[in-house]
Amino acid sequence: MNFWDQNYAVAGYKYGTAPNAFLVSEAHRLRPASEVLVPGDGEGRNSVWLAQQGHRVIAMDGSVVGLQKAQALATERGVVITTAHGDLADWAPAPASVDAVVLTFVHLPPAIRAAAHRRLVAGLRPGGLLLLEAFHPDQLQHSSGGPKDPAMLYTPELLREDFGASLDTLLAWQGEVMLDEGPGHQGRAHVTRYLGRTIA
Repeated sequence: MNFWDQNYAVAGYKYGTAPNAFLVSEAHRLRPASEVLVPGDGEGRNSVWLAQQGHRVIAMDGSVVGLQKAQALATERGVVITTAHGDLADWAPAPASVDAVVLTFVHLPPAIRAAAHRRLVAGLRPGGLLLLEAFHPDQLQHSSGGPKDPAMLYTPELLREDFGASLDTLLAWQGEVMLDEGPGHQGRAHVTRYLGRTIA
C-alpha cells in the first residue's frame, strides 16, 4: 500500500467532497459536455463535481483506494466517471484526446514535473484548457497543507517555463487564500493559480 493509499484508507474524505474553489470559479470556461481529465484527483471531489455539471470526466490517480472512493462518491451523487490508475512519472493521455486538464494540488518532484506537465498538455485538443492550483513556496509559513519540500512547490514563473511554449497563458497568479477542503486543507494558504489554453 503506497503513501496515498494509506492516506485515503481512513474514514471520510481527506480533502472533503466539495470541489476546489478555483475550479468552480473558472468552470464557465469549459465548453458544454467537455471531456475533462483530472490527474491526481484522489478521492474524486473535482471529478464528481465536473460530472455533475454535465462533463465527461476521467479521474486519474496513483491510488487505487482513492479511485475506489471516487467511484463510490460518483455513485452516491448519481453520476458516472471513468477512472484510470497510473503514475504521472510515465503516464500520459492519448494525444489531443481531452478538452481540459484540471490539476489541483498535484505536486510533482522536479525530476519528473516538467515532462509530466508537457505530456498532459499534449493530451489537450486545440483550444483546450489547463487549470492548475498548487501551493507556492510561501506556503511553508502556513500549516494548511502541502509538501514541506520547497522543490515541490510551484511559482507562476516555474509554470510558465513548463507550459509557456505549449499554451497561451490566461492567468498566472500567486497570493493568499482561505482553504476549506476537508481535514487536509484548512485555513490561510499561499497558492499559485495558472490557466492556459492551447492554440486553436
